[in-house]
Amino acid sequence: MPTAERAYLYTKGRILDGVLAGGELISEGMVSEELGISRTPVREAFLRLEAEGLLRLYPKRGAVVVPVSAQEVEAVLETREVVESFAAEKVAGLGRAAMDRLVAALREQLCEQARLRAAGDGRGFVAADQAFHQLIVAAADNAILLDLYAGLRDRQQRMGLWALVNDHDRLRVTNEEHIRLVDLLEQGDLAAYRTALREHLGGTRAAVLHRGPGGTAGEDTGTGT
Repeated sequence: MPTAERAYLYTKGRILDGVLAGGELISEGMVSEELGISRTPVREAFLRLEAEGLLRLYPKRGAVVVPVSAQEVEAVLETREVVESFAAEKVAGLGRAAMDRLVAALREQLCEQARLRAAGDGRGFVAADQAFHQLIVAAADNAILLDLYAGLRDRQQRMGLWALVNDHDRLRVTNEEHIRLVDLLEQGDLAAYRTALREHLGGTRAAVLHRGPGGTAGEDTGTGT
């Protein structure tokens, strides 16, 4: 693997996993020393991450990890609600067989989530959460829509892990809400599904933004919200 790609994947992975928190200052020297490579490929990796909105570069000082903003959280969740609601309706329109196949795949994914939850594997659970929702979008058989949704993957990962940091009961709640969503799809109750999806995403919003009682923002958690 080219050294610039190594530096890019290494740094991006640490940002998405929350090892490098929003607002944290990092340097080319730090990454080059950790990987045992020169600074030139690290500089190239930093430029890519700046273009993706994950880093903000400061000449001769290094780079700051861009925090997850409240505006970004709202934009991602609004997009997800539109896409996932449409996808469920599209699958329902494809006929009972299509919905049955989707429900079967989702129930299999629920078993994996239960296993990860029991093991306390937060990172694995977040990945399974993403896979669960992507199954619904993929079942709509719209390649452009699926590409759009896949473009949210990195943001979803950061938000999902941050939600776990702020809400230690999030694994249980998410798993139970997913079960409810699948039950409603199986019943063909799309109106109730849309409502449950909105509430599910609202829980994610509250956890990521660390909302306190009454919907007010909690103490500063370093996410820039």
